[in-house]
Amino acid sequence: MRYEAITWERLARILAVHVDRATPGDSGDWLKVGVDGPPAAPTGETAERIAEALRLRGRSVLVVGTGGFLRPASLRFEYGKQDPDAYYSGWFDTGALWREVFGPLQAGGSGRVLPDLWDPVIDRATRSPYVELPPGGVLVVHGPFLLGHWFPFDVTVHLRLSPAALARRTEEPWTLPAFARYEEEVGPSDVADVVVRTDDPRHPAWTGLDG
Repeated sequence: MRYEAITWERLARILAVHVDRATPGDSGDWLKVGVDGPPAAPTGETAERIAEALRLRGRSVLVVGTGGFLRPASLRFEYGKQDPDAYYSGWFDTGALWREVFGPLQAGGSGRVLPDLWDPVIDRATRSPYVELPPGGVLVVHGPFLLGHWFPFDVTVHLRLSPAALARRTEEPWTLPAFARYEEEVGPSDVADVVVRTDDPRHPAWTGLDG
């Protein structure tokens, strides 16, 4: 896989142009962008950059982080607080993401999206109000393990770290086996539309974008 140096700002502009020109497939009147990557990668910042570039093009955008859709602690920690398999397949409430985020933006949907559901710090529901994304708007979702759940993304971006960089920059090393499993089972670099190498976040490089 060949990479070309790029700045974060230019990456956001190019992706915004690509998304702005895209046509939703069978997903209704809304486009959906996924920014996938481990916590050691700047998925949230990248999502916000893309969103801002889209807003400058006149698009309504909603950014949603999967960190707001964690399951309650009693479910996340059922097998202990450092179980990589539970982290991989049991920490994030994918059912709630389908129901509260993707479902309302399917064909015939209401456009009313819940931006977050659960606060893991206080381990309680956030009680955030619904946000209405008008037809023609763009949803940008960011977080880890996004590409293994058949979420209806129109454009996907994977922020990749080499195993050495991931180990060096991961604050919770017990999660590393979960990312190794993700690489083996999903192969995010193979299925994403765009791959961005972020071993050094100051100097990203990308694979380019076809089409």
